[in-house]
Amino acid sequence: MFNIDQKITKDKANIFNPIDLAFLGDAVYSLYVREDLVFNHTYKTGEMNRLSVAKVRASAQADRINVIMPILTEEELSIYKRARNAKKTTRAKSASVHEYNMSTGFEAVVGYLYVTDQIDRLNYILNYGVTDEG
Repeated sequence: MFNIDQKITKDKANIFNPIDLAFLGDAVYSLYVREDLVFNHTYKTGEMNRLSVAKVRASAQADRINVIMPILTEEELSIYKRARNAKKTTRAKSASVHEYNMSTGFEAVVGYLYVTDQIDRLNYILNYGVTDEG
């Protein structure tokens, strides 16, 4: 059986394939962006979708990792580098290989913090340096 709020230890998370952490982190980050758009703005659905896609795309995630890189812990940086350097079976559709690799690292950090129940740290990282421009 699985529960949606199920969390794991850091030791177990560290042996996960970093691409699996990125897969989960992609969903977590997408939910974060969508919740922000719904809870904090009054856009119509089409505009929210356009903004969501723009914020979740690989190039935008690569920009986000550049913003948060100075505040990552050694542990988070290690997760980022493992995922960034991991062999991927898919390719980016609208981003460079470099941006795609960086975004995979970003997603892995998000996934890692989520599965290890470090929600305060996750919120801090996701909101770090964010302005209120939509």
